[in-house]
Amino acid sequence: MTDIIDFLTANSATEVRAQRPQARDNAQYSFEALFESDNALPESFAVAARIAKLHGVAEDFYADLAADETVDDEARLQAAFEFTDLLVARPADAQPADVEKLGRHFDATETVTLAQTIACVAFQLRVIHGLNVVAGTADAVEAERIGPAHTARKRFSTETLGWRPWVTPLKKSELTDVHRDALIKPERENMPYFRLLVRNPEALKARTLTDLDIFYNTNGGLSRAEREISATLASRFNACPYCASVHQRRAKEEGADPKLLDELIAHGVDIDFGSSRLNTMRDAAIALTRTPVEFGAYHVEALRGEDFGDLELLDFISAVAFFNWANRLMLSLGEATY
Repeated sequence: MTDIIDFLTANSATEVRAQRPQARDNAQYSFEALFESDNALPESFAVAARIAKLHGVAEDFYADLAADETVDDEARLQAAFEFTDLLVARPADAQPADVEKLGRHFDATETVTLAQTIACVAFQLRVIHGLNVVAGTADAVEAERIGPAHTARKRFSTETLGWRPWVTPLKKSELTDVHRDALIKPERENMPYFRLLVRNPEALKARTLTDLDIFYNTNGGLSRAEREISATLASRFNACPYCASVHQRRAKEEGADPKLLDELIAHGVDIDFGSSRLNTMRDAAIALTRTPVEFGAYHVEALRGEDFGDLELLDFISAVAFFNWANRLMLSLGEATY
């Protein structure tokens, strides 16, 4: 199948994406797992079309795909749309009651697949818009701010946090070789979050391999520390305590200033980093996270002024976009524990 992101971005973006082949290929495999496989939901294209319309990115593309599909269960579709609207605009407001309500129409595995579908499209549309802005074929447009408010009522910490699922994960005794292969790392068998996501092993494996190339392929591009800072900025803005805690810690391990990260976690994204480069990254990350079409040529020019080349821009956009995927899963399928 044609690579969706390449199809919807300029040729120059396709060329730079070739330098991150695992991220490129597995982002496409994620799409195929969630939209084209036997595990795909009948509502998947209708949901994607709704997200695209809300974001103002790839609207015609997804509307055309949705028009080719028929959804027979209207009540189930409306439940999917309610969950979609929550995850797109207010993921930090998700509560167990929202998952319980969805569960009247979707079983546990379908709930995971729906959350993955919504979150994956949130990632995909941010990459598409961001790369088209870099290529000069798109710019910021006036749009209603639909993304999450960074003042969501959450408790943030630099300590190691736990995570409690609202949907029942698989038991370790239920894991098959297919599940273990999808987990990638054996230690994830002990983590409820991954035993939950592995209910859809194909989607989890593709997502994990996308993650690993975005954050750990250090063949040029953005530094590891700045990729982790990008993840932390998105997570703090989206009000995801678990992801913010994990990735501020990884940024510190990669040499980022501990005091600045402590202040970011404690006080939020409006802090002055005392660094034009970090402040520029912060402004761009917020724009791409809140509503992707807020991200525009101004942000790209400012990043280029901080010595971002095309590969650094790809890494930055990908890191921010990926945590708009990760945060939505963490916030909608469970909650951080302290």
